Amino acid sequence: MITVENNKTVSRPRGRPRAFDRDEVLEKAAETFWRLGYEGASISDLTAAMGITPQSLYAAFTSKADLYREALAWYQAHIGASTARALEESDVVSALARVLRESAREFTRPGRPHGCMVSTAVLTCAVENEPVAHHVSSLRGETLDALKARIELGVAEGQLKGATNAAALARFVGAMIQGMSVQAQDGASRATLLEVADIAIAEIERHRL
Repeated sequence: MITVENNKTVSRPRGRPRAFDRDEVLEKAAETFWRLGYEGASISDLTAAMGITPQSLYAAFTSKADLYREALAWYQAHIGASTARALEESDVVSALARVLRESAREFTRPGRPHGCMVSTAVLTCAVENEPVAHHVSSLRGETLDALKARIELGVAEGQLKGATNAAALARFVGAMIQGMSVQAQDGASRATLLEVADIAIAEIERHRL
């Protein structure tokens, strides 16, 4: 909309300003996608959870796919950030152990969907949603890269055996995280997943120098 003020032309945005907190609605969107999956979450599911209209959703986020990408970023910043913090531990085995144990706890936390929003998301999808699947796959790849880099540092610092296959060990940890995510979704308890994590940690310990 264009108006004239004090003989000056002023351009104003059309429609009403967004009257919601972006971070709050992203949290609601993330929970909905996490619970129902990308393809399972309809626009009506999302808008009902977010407390906004479809018009507001599209005005703020452009598309369902773009909303999903932002919801994933919200999840990584607020819930998935524990992995990055764990990898800052000075001892690599302690770091990986913390990743696994915190995953077991986070995947079974009461009051929210079980499992991980990223680890087991969009593994199969309709052809038109392949770009979304590729994006989630790239996020999982970034986690594997972070695990591999931390293991390589552990080898370089003499904490792990020089013959340790960093890429394979990173994939092992990643596979355990994905497996625990699936089992949490299937109803595995926190205690059960912590026992699984302890077995995986014992395997990692075998690589200690």
